[in-house]
Amino acid sequence: MAGLARLICTLAGLALLASCAVLDELAPPGEEGEQDSRVAAGLREALQVGSERATSRVGRVDGYLANEMIRIGLPDSMRSAASRLRQIGLGRQVDQLEVAMNRASEAAAAEAVELFREAISGMRPADVMAVFRGGDDAATRYLQDQSEPRLRQRYQPIIRRHLDQVQGLDTYREIAERWNQLPLVDPLDVDLEAHVTDRALNGLFQVLAEEERRIRTDPAARTTALLREVFGRG
Repeated sequence: MAGLARLICTLAGLALLASCAVLDELAPPGEEGEQDSRVAAGLREALQVGSERATSRVGRVDGYLANEMIRIGLPDSMRSAASRLRQIGLGRQVDQLEVAMNRASEAAAAEAVELFREAISGMRPADVMAVFRGGDDAATRYLQDQSEPRLRQRYQPIIRRHLDQVQGLDTYREIAERWNQLPLVDPLDVDLEAHVTDRALNGLFQVLAEEERRIRTDPAARTTALLREVFGRG
């Protein structure tokens, strides 16, 4: 009888555990689930706000040109030749080329907005929490991983078009032609579009990382109630 009693108690306990599991599945989300949902919404809002600020900053006139952190300089092979280029009377063209590269990058920045939105809306819950608990630039790195290849495809033709519009390509050809006529020099052979595209994207993500750090660490950068709620904890 004692063995039968133990068996009945065991079966009853298993039935109770099973019923609790069913109730857990049917129960509405608790406080922890609601908090996770608010964190997810706050992170997406931070990404949206940060990406819009970043693209606005780099996309305005002088957004690249006047920012020493991201200003696009000459390609390496031209930088080493710059002083001699100036000596042979090409200083004006060198300056014009630098301005043209930065202007083209500023014009291309608006292309990032839509792709950033798509990447943000496509975040899975696991992505959200990993980014939220990551370092000061975790969101930027996520967006870079998700959007940079497509951004590069969109940027390059826009960079090419704007380089052409501001005479950047013609200026480069003039510089290269004059330089390559000099004796005992390595010829200039630069893929200008690729150089500007690379530097433009690097600059964009640098500014985005800066905006993300501000939202995470500076209360003044949390310009909405949700940002203040989520990033003001602790």
